[in-house]
Amino acid sequence: MNDDISLIRSFSIISHIDHGKSTLADRFLEKTNAIPKEKMREQFLDAMDLEREKGITIKMKPVRMLYKGYLLNLIDTPGHVDFNYEVSRSLAAVEGVVLLVDASKGIQAQTISNLDLAKKQNLVIIPAVNKIDLPQARIEEAKADLAHLLDISQDEIFLISAKMGTGIDELLEAIIEKIPPPKDNSEKTFRALIFDSEYDVYKGVVAFIRVIDGSIKTNDKVFLVQAKTDGDVKEIGYLNPKAFPISELKTGEIGYLATGIKEPGKVRVGDTITLKSFVQVESLAGYKEPKPMVFLSIYPENPDDFDLLKDSLEKLKLNDAALTFNPESKEGLGRGFQCGFLGLLHAEIVSERLRREFGLALVLSTPSVVYKIIAPNDQEFFVYSPSEWPDNSRIKEAKELWASLQVLTPISYLGAALELLESIESKNIKTDYIGTEKVELVYQVPLREIINKNFYDKLKGLSKGFASMNYEILDWRKGDFVKLDILILGKREEALSKIVSEKESLKEGKKIVEKLKEVLPSQLFAVPLQAVVGGKVIARETLKALRRDVIAPLYGGDYSRKRKLLEKQKKGKKKLKERGKIQIPPQVFLEMFKG
Repeated sequence: MNDDISLIRSFSIISHIDHGKSTLADRFLEKTNAIPKEKMREQFLDAMDLEREKGITIKMKPVRMLYKGYLLNLIDTPGHVDFNYEVSRSLAAVEGVVLLVDASKGIQAQTISNLDLAKKQNLVIIPAVNKIDLPQARIEEAKADLAHLLDISQDEIFLISAKMGTGIDELLEAIIEKIPPPKDNSEKTFRALIFDSEYDVYKGVVAFIRVIDGSIKTNDKVFLVQAKTDGDVKEIGYLNPKAFPISELKTGEIGYLATGIKEPGKVRVGDTITLKSFVQVESLAGYKEPKPMVFLSIYPENPDDFDLLKDSLEKLKLNDAALTFNPESKEGLGRGFQCGFLGLLHAEIVSERLRREFGLALVLSTPSVVYKIIAPNDQEFFVYSPSEWPDNSRIKEAKELWASLQVLTPISYLGAALELLESIESKNIKTDYIGTEKVELVYQVPLREIINKNFYDKLKGLSKGFASMNYEILDWRKGDFVKLDILILGKREEALSKIVSEKESLKEGKKIVEKLKEVLPSQLFAVPLQAVVGGKVIARETLKALRRDVIAPLYGGDYSRKRKLLEKQKKGKKKLKERGKIQIPPQVFLEMFKG
């Protein structure tokens, strides 16, 4: 490669989910001959089957391409709200972005969210309307809305079809012309931004980096500033998209660095990597720990699979720093793990990978969010599951996370979207019209309302997939919460306990016992099902006993004989109930957790 830094262009593609980001990356790989046509497949950078099936990018991929003498560094990024932090770090590694909008769907929530991230980084934005080949494409409308959003002329917007290859050459030319090269900081001490990582059993953690200052060579000693960890450079190189080892990475280049570090938790997205001899170097801005926001319990359907589940989670953790898990056990379910995730999609991806890649049959609890408790002595602690909820005497104040929820909907679905937003605890902040066909609604809502009530799926359902949402965590706010316990035959089933808003406890308790009555197998005796808050029963249902007709063999005779048999049966059922224990099948929990 030519050492001229002025010939380097680093960029990302940003968009809402399924607007064609990965397909556009495919065309770039083809046009720059990075992948021979005979080896090309759709969504080449989406290596996981799950990514290809769902049409989403889960893990970002950096790839180097050569085009007309220029070196193009592309970082493909996730498009879902759960992976917002990864997007922000990838944008910190580039000078420009291609903002992609689907011509048939128009601007959606994540489009605006990712655009805001790009603006904060002062990146050059190249707008493009994709899928212009579709019969349902509304090209002029999408152009007008995008021009309005960016405050630019419609002539500045590129029209492309990533699938058909239309307009790709012009887009590549614009990337070269409009996006500036990196700053020449080659004389400074080596500093690089880690924007992703993966684990290799031989090389340790492999960090994907953008070199901001100086250069790095194989066998150099490195230091991770935030993690305060040393490493040895086992190998450096770039992806094209396969790994190509080289002897040196220089200022402005994007590539990988095998650190030799065997503990994955020490190499974190957003950290600054420098030479060990210059540990006092200032870290790059924007680093933050990925914090799980959603928690749920994962249990193997077969109790003998506990060790396999543990090994599987440890393997997934190697490539997913945001995943957390701690062992726990519950009667009826056995041993499992309480796991923390960035959001519901993150949880779905991990559980699906556990099923597919490791052959595990799983029981998943309903998702819950984290709560902050302030004790009477003003000490603060966090509660991640109902089993950890303290006694009222230990609670001075309880707080929950609130989020800014942004919903973009076509005007035709505005009424249904407003109805859904009014059905949850929410505060309207603003309502804006984007162009002539779309409305942006911004509400402040408790995070539990988004997570526990499956808001995303409901919004997609009522709008036939056309409405979209995005949310950002705001702050902790005071709330009134109670622990809702479920008693079966007078015995508390911890796995079914929930933390709920005090005003919703009656409705929620009634809903749970009614569903439990439907899914719990009948016993030889009547089973009381109770929802309890603070020792007080707030809802009750009774599961009727299985009835054996003990008088069926009797043909005529005195009724007193029948009565005697029925009384005997009644006494027997009473004794059985007093001694009785219920074995709840895992399938019951599975049904209950479906909501």
